[in-house]
Amino acid sequence: MMKQWQVAKRILPLLAVFSLLLSACGREDLSVMKPQGPVAQGQYDLMKLSIAIMIVVLIIVFAIAAYVLIRFRRRAGQTEMPEQVEGNFKLEVIWTAIPLLLVIVLAVPTVQTIFAQGEDLSNDKNALKVQVTSHQYWWEFTYPQYDVTTAQDLIIPTGTKIAFELKTADVLHSFWVPSLAGKMDTNPDGTLNKFSFSAPNEGVYRGKCAELCGRSHAFMEFKVKAVSQESFDRWVNQMKAPAVLPEDTQLAEKFKTNCLSCHAVGDQGGPVAPNLTGIGGKESVAGILLNSREGQEEGSPVLDNMKEWLHDPQSVKPGNTMPNPKDLGLTDEEIDGIAEYLANYKLDYE
Repeated sequence: MMKQWQVAKRILPLLAVFSLLLSACGREDLSVMKPQGPVAQGQYDLMKLSIAIMIVVLIIVFAIAAYVLIRFRRRAGQTEMPEQVEGNFKLEVIWTAIPLLLVIVLAVPTVQTIFAQGEDLSNDKNALKVQVTSHQYWWEFTYPQYDVTTAQDLIIPTGTKIAFELKTADVLHSFWVPSLAGKMDTNPDGTLNKFSFSAPNEGVYRGKCAELCGRSHAFMEFKVKAVSQESFDRWVNQMKAPAVLPEDTQLAEKFKTNCLSCHAVGDQGGPVAPNLTGIGGKESVAGILLNSREGQEEGSPVLDNMKEWLHDPQSVKPGNTMPNPKDLGLTDEEIDGIAEYLANYKLDYE
């Protein structure tokens, strides 16, 4: 007993330390433990059910083990061989039936939840359709019902089911908004994956790529911004408005020549790279440089982030396909001018 106590004294502090480390508080916008929507809540409830079953099983198993260790331990002075007992048919049936019963208890709600949350809503007239295309290392969102395409910030109305159709433009990625729903892959074999979720409350929720996809996989973030239906309608109208180009005609020509061959603003530009319409009002630059907002501690001014990105894109997201503006012949002054123009290009829809 003394040796067992010595072992326990060494193990208990370790368990306490690990418990402290594993009990870190999760952010509401980036935690499966703080669900912010019905899909995430259903998945969280399944987690709680499975954990509860495991805890009950552990308690029973450890209780039986403790009883056996105490009840049938070797007594002082006992030297004879204990009575050898063969298998007990009733006990074997019981401890075979119990695990089967537990599996059924867990399987039934799991299957129900999976089928309910995996429902294809592409033909639902009340659902908002969004086509998601993953790129190295950014996300493109197309709203076919409105003929609108944006990038990095997924704007959705609250309380509306969003019917997603996911594909990739290159390698395997995985679309994940932890506080709203589980993961869904974008497959390079051409398969279109479909699922849905909704956000009942207004707010900004972080999304990530959950599949290793290259050097900047860790920087492949996006934001889901849930707004009122009225704000969403205003956003759609402003996204479809004519482009607003720099007032400086020379800078505007440089921007059109060097940037709009790939990017788009308003009704001008190309579809190859992220749409820049209203980029100054988005939650981040390049998906990873968070823009500071009133009441938030993290982030930097959007102009600072824009300059950091445009002056050296590879240092922000190594391996991305954005050419260095200096390699296109732009001077530092022109880059700063474009950065200022984009930082001030905002949509007023909230």
